[in-house]
Amino acid sequence: MAWSIWRVGILGGILTTLAGTACHAQSPELRRGDPLPRELREMYERGLEYLARIQSEDGSWPGSQKGPGPTGLAVLCLLASGEDPNFGLYSGHIARGLHNLILHQDATTGYFGGSMYHHGFALLALAEAYGAVDDRHLWTTMDDPLRRREIGQALELGVRMALTSQNENSHGAWRYGPGSDDADTSAAGAVLVGLLAARNAGIEVPDAAIDRAIAYYVGMTATSGQVAYSGTLGGFDESMARIAIATLVYSIARRKDLPQYHQSLKYLTDRLSGGSSGHGGVEYQRYYQAQALYQGDFTAWKNWNAELIRQLRLIQQPDGSFQGAYGPEVTTSLSLLSLAVNYRFLPIYER
Repeated sequence: MAWSIWRVGILGGILTTLAGTACHAQSPELRRGDPLPRELREMYERGLEYLARIQSEDGSWPGSQKGPGPTGLAVLCLLASGEDPNFGLYSGHIARGLHNLILHQDATTGYFGGSMYHHGFALLALAEAYGAVDDRHLWTTMDDPLRRREIGQALELGVRMALTSQNENSHGAWRYGPGSDDADTSAAGAVLVGLLAARNAGIEVPDAAIDRAIAYYVGMTATSGQVAYSGTLGGFDESMARIAIATLVYSIARRKDLPQYHQSLKYLTDRLSGGSSGHGGVEYQRYYQAQALYQGDFTAWKNWNAELIRQLRLIQQPDGSFQGAYGPEVTTSLSLLSLAVNYRFLPIYER
């Protein structure tokens, strides 16, 4: 199943800043949390070893689905481990991954290419690396100086591209391509989370742009808490992935005052086990569900997370990978990121 499928809709429901520019620290008890279970630490480390081992020389990750999106997700896994991103065990892998993202960005438009899913996950990776990774680690004298950009420059350029795409969209959101006039809650979620992370990192993202995107989600959320896929109103069904996406963007956009937020969160917490992932797949569902529950209901997340650890421990392969519909490379990244909330090192995971 090629990564290009993201552009035609079969994976439309898959892979898929906070108000103000200041980063808000978590309270000490939430940052520290409970001691990490040994099985979690061992499982995460095996997964990282797998991702590090298979990284290509150009900094990307191989597989049937590849490009800026999967590269961004893998970089996020490495950043989330808590290792020093400049001198730690995976610092070289992080630098090569970011280097690859920047070199694949269109220097004129800011588009990372492939689809808006790719663009959103690349934005998120750069936003989480911004201020943490030393740009000097990304470049060598062999690189074309005309293609060099610092992380902050690439992030700003990517943000401007996403905002331009939104301005041209009658729904105020995003779909597969930057010029699409329709929208869906899955692709829009990837881009919006990237924008919110960039805003949290101090990049200028207008309030009006966030408000317009949130208004799109409000219109796509039913009183039941279910979230439609595309179009305008209607088409509500149970997709735990889309419901989790909506819950998450309401949370990190600081719109927990909205009734739609409480409706979607209740749907998630009432169904901590079971529920249909929709056509995005269970790995995609877990990726967003972990973040949405952690942001919305810490007790519910702890219960759900304990079962997640048990399930993933049973299916992790001897080489550290996880198998799934997206291939072991992307499936491993999504699975690790659903566990990464336990570490709470990424700024996007702050409450």
